[in-house]
Amino acid sequence: MQSLRPSRVDIDLEALASNVRLIKAKVGADTGIMAVVKANAYGHGAVAVARTALRNGASCLAVANMAEALQLRRAGMAAPILVLSYVPVDAVGVAVQHDITVSLFDIGQMVRFQNIARATGGTLKTHIKVDSGMGRLGILPDDAGALATNLRACEAILAEGIYTHFSVADEDPHYTAQQRATFVDVVATMRESGCGFRYVHAANSAATVNPAADGFNLVRPGLLIYGLKPCESATSLEGLQPVMSWKTVIAQVKTLPPDSPVGYGNSYRTRGEEKIAVLPVGYADGLRRAPRSWREVLVHGKRAPLAGRVSMEKTTINVSHIPDVIAGDEVVLLGKQGDDEISADEVAAWIDSINYEVLSTILPRVPRI
Repeated sequence: MQSLRPSRVDIDLEALASNVRLIKAKVGADTGIMAVVKANAYGHGAVAVARTALRNGASCLAVANMAEALQLRRAGMAAPILVLSYVPVDAVGVAVQHDITVSLFDIGQMVRFQNIARATGGTLKTHIKVDSGMGRLGILPDDAGALATNLRACEAILAEGIYTHFSVADEDPHYTAQQRATFVDVVATMRESGCGFRYVHAANSAATVNPAADGFNLVRPGLLIYGLKPCESATSLEGLQPVMSWKTVIAQVKTLPPDSPVGYGNSYRTRGEEKIAVLPVGYADGLRRAPRSWREVLVHGKRAPLAGRVSMEKTTINVSHIPDVIAGDEVVLLGKQGDDEISADEVAAWIDSINYEVLSTILPRVPRI
């Protein structure tokens, strides 16, 4: 099947395994790892990544929705799975049936979940989500006591954990400390009301490498698992390895005379005689077209600039300075070739975005191998 697709994403599971082991060594034996594999494991392939993470030190998994959780269950994974985001009421029975843990963040939601779970005759596992200052999903601190009081009457709901999310753990330690203090107060309030949480967690990747921001018994690394830092200024772990690379091939090489248009809109014209190579990859694969795109790719270990606009499934590059380029040669869009590397951080700077987006927006039609 690989020959039917002219580009591919290579996933280095050995690098991923090493990254998870490094994180485990960092947090210690008493702190569990909840591997974040939402959005198809940030584009890396959720099933393969989840299996590898669990075999190398992770104890549970986190996803964005029920469909992602069911994919892992159907692949045979028995580890705890937490859905971090919204779960519709009509999916509660499925969560109970497949032992999937959901996030609870509202008293009205809790009552509705209780009614459905009780009707199934089972128990719905939950983690309480606290809004400690991010302003997204989560129970507000002033409402936590009421939630705890109401929770005691919900015999079909088991609150196994409680968590929050840091909004600026990678850049503002003062605000992160405020969020942590707020969360600690909420946990104390709810425990005083009789909630016995097995898991207490807050640390994303940035806080995982900065224990002063966390200190609970579970961490939720995402980007670290995939070998990248949350941002350029963030602390990282020595020895992390990028897991993903993206490659395609040259479809055609042609020499064009001066002032020849290349691509839609004739926005690029050759300055002199130029050797142009056509790549069978475009924005339908996730190669950003606008407002900014990739600037360069690697051919024969050398950088070749894009020439003209990215099309739906074709991109053109200038290889005038690279000898002996022929159709079928490998092209690296993301990753290493020879002595050079195009990193997700570099691409993120080109497109005025973040490395998370670079990884997760390579479309599923590009096979992962």
